[in-house]
Amino acid sequence: MIDNSTRTDLFSATQLGKIAIANRIIMAPVTRSRYAENGIPNELHATYYAQRASAGMLIAEATNISPQGRGYAATPGIWSDEQVEGWKKVTDAVHANGGKIVVQLWHVGRFSCVELQPDGAAPVAPSAIKAEGSTYTVDGFVPVSMPRALETDEIPRIIEQYKIAARNAMRAGFDGVEVHSANSYLLDQFLRDSTNHRTDEYGGSIENRARLTLEVTQAVVNIWGSDRVGIRLSPVTPDAGNTPPDSNVMALYGYLIQQLNQFNLAYLHFVEGATATSREVPEGVDMDTLSVQFNGPFIGNNNYDLEMAIERRAQGKIDAVAFGRLFISNPDLVERLRRGAELTIAERESYYGGGAKGYTDWPKGNY
Repeated sequence: MIDNSTRTDLFSATQLGKIAIANRIIMAPVTRSRYAENGIPNELHATYYAQRASAGMLIAEATNISPQGRGYAATPGIWSDEQVEGWKKVTDAVHANGGKIVVQLWHVGRFSCVELQPDGAAPVAPSAIKAEGSTYTVDGFVPVSMPRALETDEIPRIIEQYKIAARNAMRAGFDGVEVHSANSYLLDQFLRDSTNHRTDEYGGSIENRARLTLEVTQAVVNIWGSDRVGIRLSPVTPDAGNTPPDSNVMALYGYLIQQLNQFNLAYLHFVEGATATSREVPEGVDMDTLSVQFNGPFIGNNNYDLEMAIERRAQGKIDAVAFGRLFISNPDLVERLRRGAELTIAERESYYGGGAKGYTDWPKGNY
């Protein structure tokens, strides 16, 4: 029987800030669209996450911080007491199975539609620039709506939404939180000059466009402590909304990462390329040049297999590796990787929606 733990320390315990993890294999946040419109987790979700608790750390799927932050039907929230009670079922189940779990705090910004917004309002964004594509509602897919630009005096209310969600995550028993400043959602929209045409202190210069991500991170750190807060960045991924990257990716993210270093965060979770599609990056962009500037633990993400993870770990380019889709159909992924066992590949039809089928009915491997 193969024992890949003799080839790498990916299967060994380590720390992400104050979060002690049993191995360096992380479950990435994977949206599964199995929630009612109230966004309350239940026993089904607790089972799903508990089955995958052998990961070094679970990052719960992107979780709406407010009704305004919703961009898709059937996604979870963490703004209400009922949602907190639902998440307690999840965190208790994960902890009972020896796992660690953090929640990813999510505001979609412009990638929403009036059907999903409170009182049918327009989605909010740094600027009134419409995203491409359609989003999922209870009535099926509909085009995303034209957003409205946030007024400067509304920004504190956005930050307050993150603070409420961060406090609720603590009440729900999570081991930490991840600030979602990636994948072309609200914070990422403020970062990129393709989506941020503002002329106030949140637009224009790199320093101004990075301001909201840094202010949100500071607010969450004030609640949790820096050593239980991570952040996710995706410098070049176009989705959601087929969003162009910034005109100067290296300067923008170089500045942002240097500023994030002041917080001594638990980790940086980095999408290396275009989410779930390609590791290729535009000319002039070097992901490793960016990631090496971060002073803390670095989680690499995007189309990894075990061999790539072992190689990049040996080179010192990652401290841990995040897998998303492979955890869908391999609840015991860590053990399968360690033993070199066959992996199950989930059919795309099982990714989203439905109930237990394709969600909690994947068997453990033969090893």
